[in-house]
Amino acid sequence: MGSEREVSEDRTGKTCVKMLLLLLLCSYHSTAARAGDADRIYKVPAAGSQKAEAACADPQVTPSSSSGATLRLSHRYGPCSPAPSTDEPTMAELLQRDQLRAEYVQRKFYSGDDALDQSKITVPTNLGTALETLQYVITVGIGSPAVTQKMIIDTGSDVSWVHCSSPNGSVLFDPVKSSTYSPFSCTSTPCTQLGEDGNGCSSSQCQYMVTYGDGSNTTGTYGSDTLALTTSETVANFNFGCSHKEEGFDDKTDGLMGLGGDAESLVSQTAATYGKAFSYCLPETSRSPGFLTLGAPNTTSGFVTTPMYKFGNVSTYYGILLQDIAVGGAPLGISPAVFSTGSVMDSGTIITRLPARAYSSLSSAFRAGMRGYPRAPTVSLFDTCFDFTGLDLANVSVPAVTLVFDGGVEVDLVYNGIMVAVGDGTTVTECLAFAATTGLSLIGNVQQRAFEVLHDVGQGVFGFRPDAC
Repeated sequence: MGSEREVSEDRTGKTCVKMLLLLLLCSYHSTAARAGDADRIYKVPAAGSQKAEAACADPQVTPSSSSGATLRLSHRYGPCSPAPSTDEPTMAELLQRDQLRAEYVQRKFYSGDDALDQSKITVPTNLGTALETLQYVITVGIGSPAVTQKMIIDTGSDVSWVHCSSPNGSVLFDPVKSSTYSPFSCTSTPCTQLGEDGNGCSSSQCQYMVTYGDGSNTTGTYGSDTLALTTSETVANFNFGCSHKEEGFDDKTDGLMGLGGDAESLVSQTAATYGKAFSYCLPETSRSPGFLTLGAPNTTSGFVTTPMYKFGNVSTYYGILLQDIAVGGAPLGISPAVFSTGSVMDSGTIITRLPARAYSSLSSAFRAGMRGYPRAPTVSLFDTCFDFTGLDLANVSVPAVTLVFDGGVEVDLVYNGIMVAVGDGTTVTECLAFAATTGLSLIGNVQQRAFEVLHDVGQGVFGFRPDAC
């Protein structure tokens, strides 16, 4: 699972563990498909799981074969980023914003609208936006001639947009200079499809407005132009917003690419070409790149697949159904009823939120597996933390964590999908990267790291392929 991680195995003990695991799995479900290796015991990376470095490692990235378009994807704050920034939020700020993101997504399901609970908004506007939880960037071209745009991706948004008037120093797209740009009229079909993201008319041109979880928003003209995904793959008449006004944004990227399930998203707009399917690999650390591919793979060999979960009238978000969780290869035996409302698979939420009963079982089992190490105090969302300060990290190991999805599909998380570093520079503190929620559960981007995660909306399935980046 990567050069930074070693696997510690006692061969005699491993044989016994495998025999016990086989008995457990036989009683648990009759068939199982696995992405990863739950028999692994992961060592703490010697440099810490989140330590930044000056150079992009750029190892071999292996997208699955596809006739679609594949783009390089990078962490927005790492050395691989096409838009490096010195304004990386602190862990406390990031977790605070992540909580806003999670609450925002959950309110979509429970209230059916974007109404904000102002009592929960504790992040000052000068800290930025809920967009800070969107951590992955692609580079595309928009217009004729094409203007390079560095855009953050979001599976929880539909409307794509770029800065057309902004003081943030990004590369601005000027629609006047593009021979293929066309604004939509207020009565056009794309304009009426905007629904709650529509903002009326200005000079007979369609206006959009997208509001994010902390009240930050972007407003401008909705139109179309040529989108260059790669040098050989272009999308004619791509619908997007040309932002003339933003509130609460302080960002070095050029805009946002919506990958949600509704009509305005890139995925829906290119369905005729790519079959309404896409996949991505989020790199395990910010020191290496991943990829975004539009289109399904030519073969699903190497993937394990599970059905998508339908959320009824909420079409933006992609749903998946958890069945159980295993720690160190042993299923926790969580009742499927705990997960019966489904979970949102979201690239923009960082930390996975689990129903309280499921999280309690996970935390208890994980603590039992870590009983030889000193506990650390609660940090923000995290109450299962460990202090590795002064320890020989080469001899510190943590149990594997496996997410079990509908159909018995088992996805074994990488180390950096299990633990997150929260040390202050003087301590080596790492926490279990999950949190409890009383709302809808969400699978965050930390747990998706290093997998090619296939969203085949046309076929109604998710796929997971390990060690893809």
